[in-house]
Amino acid sequence: MKLRLIIGLCFWLLLLDSQASELTVCQGCTLNSIRSAVEAAQAGDTIRVQPGIYDCENLAITKPLILLGEQRPTLDGGGKSYVLKLLADSIRVSGFSIINSGRSYTKDYSALYVSGSKGSQITDNHISQSFFGILVEKSREIKIAENKVVGTATREDQSGNGIHLWHCKKASISRNEVLGMRDGVYLEFVDSSSVADNYTHHNVRYGLHFMFSNHDEYSLNTFESNGAGVAVMFSKWIVMRENHFIENWGTASYGLLLKEIYDGEVIGNRFEENTLGIFIDGSSRINYRLNTFIQNGWAIKVSGGCYANHFSSNNFLGNSFDISYNSKMNDNTFNGNFWSEYSGYDLDQNGQGDVPYRPVKLFSYVVNKTPETIVLLRSLFVDLINFSEKVSPAFTPDDLVDHSPSMNKHK
Repeated sequence: MKLRLIIGLCFWLLLLDSQASELTVCQGCTLNSIRSAVEAAQAGDTIRVQPGIYDCENLAITKPLILLGEQRPTLDGGGKSYVLKLLADSIRVSGFSIINSGRSYTKDYSALYVSGSKGSQITDNHISQSFFGILVEKSREIKIAENKVVGTATREDQSGNGIHLWHCKKASISRNEVLGMRDGVYLEFVDSSSVADNYTHHNVRYGLHFMFSNHDEYSLNTFESNGAGVAVMFSKWIVMRENHFIENWGTASYGLLLKEIYDGEVIGNRFEENTLGIFIDGSSRINYRLNTFIQNGWAIKVSGGCYANHFSSNNFLGNSFDISYNSKMNDNTFNGNFWSEYSGYDLDQNGQGDVPYRPVKLFSYVVNKTPETIVLLRSLFVDLINFSEKVSPAFTPDDLVDHSPSMNKHK
């Protein structure tokens, strides 16, 4: 009985595939609108769209279809609502310029809206003049790749997010560029997903924003000149690998914010010229390894309730402050890191300094309490108080010591 059912299913799938057809849309064709082609198409058909500008206000696709743009035709939403709504499984949209979604403070209008879908793909599209770029809800195994989303926001309330996922699983977001939006990529309640090789820059708030998401990985991304680079909040088992955080500057800006994060990994990332490389708040059991912090204001700032974190084989190069703590208690370990300010020696030539290194300076403690004192950063007075604290710690954690500082930079 089972064998007969399987054979019948395979036959039905082959029959469906053999019946799939291709429709062409152009301004001089019988099918001269995307809407008429979608209505005429059968499940599994391919719709090829020739160059031109097509009205696509609030166009819903409710069956599996492939929409392919040739020479990047434009889909115009008219500035009133959604542009395309993908409301079925296995829909593919590729090769279009998509513009003019509506703007609203009560509805999340977007150029591409996906809901309740499995296995759909959004690839190689250019999106502009839209409130949200790509908005995906309650969907699985969605692929979003090689798209460019461009906005013109200067304030958070002027725009939505470039790529926004809510209540999704097993999503793949790769090789996209997002700029000028509120958040470049936003994930909320998104599990077992990957964000890889994207370039998010000049966004108003965050380049990437995680909320309540578990078992995810983001790697090989560049976050440049955003309000802040990345915020990962209230999540578990997040792997952050080989990303580049660069020039995220501002009075309260950082490359990476970790708030209430547990059991994660921060490996092989580069933090360059950020106001604050990593700000850690209430996050525990995270491994920080083989990261490079170069010319940041603060490389790492630890604030409140951070336990059992391990910092090993990282490079700290030319930062104004390497480590900042707001208390005398420490439950984290620092081992084998390279510190550009370390002035010890290695008599046994084993590659590790013979003198332990204390990375927390008294002046960083003073600046935390009184920010205005930063104007004294390069003064002789600061050198004197830092030396006195190094000899006899009174304000900084006396057990925060790298007992085996590396004499050479880690690759």
